[in-house]
Amino acid sequence: MKFAVRAVRSAALLATATLLLGACAEGEDSSGRPAAAEKETTQVRLDWAYYNPQSLVLKEKGWLDDALKAKGAKATWTQSLGSNKANENLRAEVVDFGSTAGTPALLARANGTPLKTVDVFSRPEWSSLVVAKGSKIDSVDDLKGRKIAATKGTDPYFFLLQALETKGLTAKDVTVVNLQHADGKTALERGQVDAWAGLDPYLSQSQIDNGSKLIYRNLDFNSYGFLNVSETFLAEHADLVQIVVDQYERARTWIEKHPEETQRILAAVAKIEPAVAKQQLAERTHFDISPVPGVAQTKVLERIAPLLVADNLVADEKDVDEALKTLYAPQFAEKASK
Repeated sequence: MKFAVRAVRSAALLATATLLLGACAEGEDSSGRPAAAEKETTQVRLDWAYYNPQSLVLKEKGWLDDALKAKGAKATWTQSLGSNKANENLRAEVVDFGSTAGTPALLARANGTPLKTVDVFSRPEWSSLVVAKGSKIDSVDDLKGRKIAATKGTDPYFFLLQALETKGLTAKDVTVVNLQHADGKTALERGQVDAWAGLDPYLSQSQIDNGSKLIYRNLDFNSYGFLNVSETFLAEHADLVQIVVDQYERARTWIEKHPEETQRILAAVAKIEPAVAKQQLAERTHFDISPVPGVAQTKVLERIAPLLVADNLVADEKDVDEALKTLYAPQFAEKASK
């Protein structure tokens, strides 16, 4: 009888121990304290683009991926085919960082996209007005009444508006055919449009490979290359924003010291001839600039702002003014460049 009682007690103790161990496995450590939940990896979603050389270098070298991994975060990359697509991705929360020209960034913020510019990655002459080989169009004056390809919401489109304005013309004096950059190049070369407000590397490619000719250039009508971040990500992960900007500055410095390798990277990724990559990067892109968004960029955007209103791209001039006042978050680039 005593043996039977002991057996029952032993079975009860074993059952109790099993329950306790199960409780520990499901949320408590051996001391009864709640076990720490496994920490989720923070995704840092960035874009890359042919018009953003730093993004190509960082993606190729893996520096940013490694720096984020050291902080328990992971980089993911999405291609942007133009500033309009970068802004669309930011609005749709597909990316946290989007690279655009300055004017599209201002336009997006004026229309309610919650973004901040945290880095200036280049001062490019990435846009000009171009016509096909053999065209008799020689100047902006000749564009009146013509069909011109341009990607609305991007720097080449705003370049076109500024160029027309120099001759007293507006978008109403021409027919703008809204095509993505690569499609605009194709339309020009097939004779489907009379001119094209082009973007590199497609612009240089059309010029070198197909004999297209530039009829109007103006560096001052090109806004700078902006790296933008969503305000939500900025508020929640300022430390990771700093890492991204630090690595962008690292890439910019590296590009200045390794121009030929940078050209090789662009040529390989964009599937273009080395001469095209060289023209874009060596002849039409300036990297020896401050990465801190500020006075130089504002000067360009203030000149373009009235065109946004005149072209009915924003509801009110006050929206543009407010957007320009609140567009920059310069503290990250200031720290990165020290």
